[in-house]
Amino acid sequence: MLVGLRTRIADELKATVHGGDLKLDRYEGPAGDPGLLGITPGDPAWRVHGHLTGMLTGGFAALMLQSLHPLAMAGVDQHSDFRSDPAGRFIGTARFITTTTFGSTSAAHEAIVLVRRIHTRVHGTAPDGRPYCADDPELLTWVHTAEVRCFLAGYQTYAPQRLRLTRAECDAYYRQAAPVAEMLGAEKVPRSSQEVERYLARIRPRLHATQAALDSVRFLRGFGRTGRERLVVGLFMNASVGLLPDWARAELGIHRPTVVRSCWDRPAARVVGRTIEWARGPSEIQAAAQRRLASVPPLDA
Repeated sequence: MLVGLRTRIADELKATVHGGDLKLDRYEGPAGDPGLLGITPGDPAWRVHGHLTGMLTGGFAALMLQSLHPLAMAGVDQHSDFRSDPAGRFIGTARFITTTTFGSTSAAHEAIVLVRRIHTRVHGTAPDGRPYCADDPELLTWVHTAEVRCFLAGYQTYAPQRLRLTRAECDAYYRQAAPVAEMLGAEKVPRSSQEVERYLARIRPRLHATQAALDSVRFLRGFGRTGRERLVVGLFMNASVGLLPDWARAELGIHRPTVVRSCWDRPAARVVGRTIEWARGPSEIQAAAQRRLASVPPLDA
């Protein structure tokens, strides 16, 4: 019975996050290839991006935080198919992160080129009359910074205490993640915890919840193709609220008491996250990447 349950959960996770195909060829070779970021299993970026619960809660938090930039949200609202195909957008984002973190150098470059090509087609006028384009360096810096800030918050909250990052390791995480944003076209990317906080303080006056942002958060809270998926998403969404800065929750009109967030949301997310991690077992993607790193390149390479 437990084997059957484990298999069902693992298959559903693979379908929801990866579209049913892990595409392990992106991670297996070539032998000895260091990958785009040149990281190993002990590095902060590997640890943060490889932690399932932290990435799921951090990912939902990032979507909510990113929505507070009116121009970034206008691009999503007017060009993204997240309403008609939310799973497709989720899968695409997950693949991009796993490929650029754990994939071969060539696979990571291909993923970045594809995203840059898509960005050239995303432009228009926001409801407030301002023009926007997805390849604007300032918007790219915002999207990246909001994302990595939330990923790190998710890891620091849901990873075991003994595995959480030190202040120096948090700074290293931001440094290791920055090259991907820069290759996408971002500029002046924050590379330390202090730089991230200074950046958020500078941009804060330009952030507010538009109607599109409020609608997107409402949509996320009800997302799910099955009852079980909606339940899990709801639990992770509630937990992600606790990862947001206080001012972001206020802008989005989210009033969830501290006692609820600490005594219910976090414990529930930990239980569900550990159940999913148990069902998944060791990450096949990370295992494939480790095999690539440990392999010896051919002598004629």
